[in-house]
Amino acid sequence: MAFFDKFKWGKKDKVADDANDKDLSTPEVEEIIVEKESGGEERPPTQEAETAPVKPEELPEPAEEISKNGKSSLFNRLKAGLSKTRKNIGEKIDNLVKSTRKLDDEFFEELEDILIQADVGMKTSLELVGQIKSSARKQKINDPSEVTGLIKEEIAKLMGNEPTPLNISPERPTVILVVGVNGAGKTTSIAKLAYKLRNEGRLVMLAAGDTFRAAAIDQLQIWADRVGVELIKHQEGSDPGAVVFDAVNAARARQVDVLIIDTAGRLQNKTNLMKEIGKVRKVIEREIPLAPHEVLLVLDATTGQNAISQAKIFGEATGVSGIVLTKLDGTAKGGIVIAVTKELDIPVKMVGIGESLEDLREFSPDIFAQALFEN
Repeated sequence: MAFFDKFKWGKKDKVADDANDKDLSTPEVEEIIVEKESGGEERPPTQEAETAPVKPEELPEPAEEISKNGKSSLFNRLKAGLSKTRKNIGEKIDNLVKSTRKLDDEFFEELEDILIQADVGMKTSLELVGQIKSSARKQKINDPSEVTGLIKEEIAKLMGNEPTPLNISPERPTVILVVGVNGAGKTTSIAKLAYKLRNEGRLVMLAAGDTFRAAAIDQLQIWADRVGVELIKHQEGSDPGAVVFDAVNAARARQVDVLIIDTAGRLQNKTNLMKEIGKVRKVIEREIPLAPHEVLLVLDATTGQNAISQAKIFGEATGVSGIVLTKLDGTAKGGIVIAVTKELDIPVKMVGIGESLEDLREFSPDIFAQALFEN
């Protein structure tokens, strides 16, 4: 029976992932005209929200940590998830170090090429190599074998060294608005975040604010049931502002600790979409002062430098406070983490390094830099 359940959930997850993947932002997709426009004043809901209440005895038991030592657990998981990137950055730099007799201009030029090819970006790569070169001179390092440790230090320093935790409000509910284009892994990231917060002992609620795709509501319902949290939803085509209005009031009535709100993500370069997300934000601000407490932008690491342009547009429209970088385990160009942090001045707060619910982890620049070079 356990095998059947595993097969059943695996099949549902694949359906959800496949549905998301079909919405990937491609040049062809970007020509699609937005089907629906949101306009007019915010209005209260005209229908009652459908919810998916879960009885306490039906909730799954919180998962145990992979390791009692949090840092060790994160390092091991990040090390495994960065295997492709480590081959593209860490191993190439190791080979460069081993084949070089002295730290000269040729060495640093090759180092720049390695970083650029790993999607660190031209501007960030030049700045990073400049800092490494400067530090090597100050510390009088001439032996290439001693420069690897320096590279780790400068990468971590460029990204801020210490992790930036989620902003959890002391007063309930904390409202987290999640934005991003379809196909980036937004729905699964919401589920994994809910799972993480719930395992920390918090009461979590989800809101299906993407009402433009029936599949989005259905996928979120599947994940809500699996994680064991309540979902506030309306029918397809409903006003997202009405869904959010109901969700905020339901969260207050039930004394929920964290409300996570999904949003539409048809295309990041469509004006109507940005206006719609702005409207949702206004509803939240009107109901709860100082909310949303977090606006998390979900970016697909496999899209490379395209993630930068997405982040800039969403940042201008919604005031992004943190990045969730997904599919980091599926790309050899994980250098995008460095580029996103530096070029956008927005902290990467969470990273997706696998397919299981436990594989959304808090991001640590220092641990990331160490894992890049660990064999």
